[in-house]
Amino acid sequence: MVALLTVSTVCCSTAGGPGGSGDDDRDARRTAMVATQIAARGVSDACVLKAMREVPRERFVPGPLENDAYRDGPLSIGRGQTISQPYIVALMTALTEPTPDMRVLEIGTGSGYQAAVLAECVGAVYTIEIIPELGRQAAERLAELGYENIHPRVGDGYDGWPEEQPFDAIVVTAAPPEIPQPLLDQLAIGGRMVIPVGRGSQDLVVVTRTEDGYVDRFETPVRFVPMTGKAEQ
Repeated sequence: MVALLTVSTVCCSTAGGPGGSGDDDRDARRTAMVATQIAARGVSDACVLKAMREVPRERFVPGPLENDAYRDGPLSIGRGQTISQPYIVALMTALTEPTPDMRVLEIGTGSGYQAAVLAECVGAVYTIEIIPELGRQAAERLAELGYENIHPRVGDGYDGWPEEQPFDAIVVTAAPPEIPQPLLDQLAIGGRMVIPVGRGSQDLVVVTRTEDGYVDRFETPVRFVPMTGKAEQ
């Protein structure tokens, strides 16, 4: 069973993100993060780089870890979950080939950071979190930051969001042992799914749906938390 999270929102920019320059030091750290951790590793999508420079990553980590927000690695957000390494967030966003008219499904809201970065580059993000506490916290955080084009939900992401299909892209931020068939079914023709697959040793895979079926492409080895719920069965 899933529950739609309803939260109050405030006015935001056309792309759905927060405005203002924020703290100068944090702006500088974000700029440095993008230059050294992301662009230097080959991510070149202009909107993705802009989003990574503007989304305040420190707002998506626990307070004691704010000073570590821009380090080159994942961070714990509690409940056995993590906020992904900045490079991986940027890479997965870029692999969707984002455009302003796209509708994207994210499986595994976590802190909400990946959803926020996506929302800067696409029209709408539908995001599902299986852990109720994390889902509620992320929904409140995203609302506070003014993201009106993010639609959060608590539930098991294995089944996707059938009422809103098809999706132009699907981003999965937890690793199932194999790709869930319901997610494949909800991908639009020509759409792309970016998903880590495997237990222990995992591969980041891009799945493109064609008129004739699905085409898989290996991208890079990764390490994500395992997908829970129905995926474990």
